[in-house]
Amino acid sequence: MAEERLPFTVRLVCNEEDLAKAVHIRHSAYARHVPAFADTLRFPEASDFEDGIAVLLAESKLDGSPLGTMRIQTNQFGPLSLEHSLTLPDSLQGLSLAEATRLGVTGTGVGRLVKTVLFKAFFLYCQQNGIDWMVVTGRAPVDRQYDSLLFKDVYPELGYIPLPHVGNLPHRIMSFEVATAQARWAAANHPLQNFIFHTRHPDIDLRVRAKAILPVHAGVRFAPPSTRHVM
Repeated sequence: MAEERLPFTVRLVCNEEDLAKAVHIRHSAYARHVPAFADTLRFPEASDFEDGIAVLLAESKLDGSPLGTMRIQTNQFGPLSLEHSLTLPDSLQGLSLAEATRLGVTGTGVGRLVKTVLFKAFFLYCQQNGIDWMVVTGRAPVDRQYDSLLFKDVYPELGYIPLPHVGNLPHRIMSFEVATAQARWAAANHPLQNFIFHTRHPDIDLRVRAKAILPVHAGVRFAPPSTRHVM
């Protein structure tokens, strides 16, 4: 397997400083596209501290500034966030699921690569934790990126569905089977198959470290990231 180094790292948030960086890039990214909803994301959310939650953080190797983030929730300890807005079909009941939410990346040129690497980290996390299906909610035009990754609509006949847990913004509910991913991408001759399946990225570190974060209420105010040059 080929090995490739990245200009940034992706790892699991494990303390307040990490989470402050993730919240900063999360708010900044949403502010560019949905500013009204972004106002609700200035501070950590209760979901950031729940069991079954992992928050990914992409950081620049140059100066430690935050470049991207994603929150992953499994259904090991309870229903997914989206299940508070709608019922998943029978085909996904009784299975191990993981939902990606609060995806945000820098608006600079490296943002596209960061987003791709965060998807790979999400996929690897699911593989390592025995997840059957990855689930996402995609608003336009973000949903087209999930189309390109071979996610499929859970409810194709419904199209875009307003979801209360994401500010009633219309989203498509989309899913991706983990076990068949490599075969499906190979059959489609997907342009990213070598990047995802045949390249090792040591800068993706999904090891779980002892968390210094203590459960707190939503709205807790952390100090802003200590980095001087936030991209």
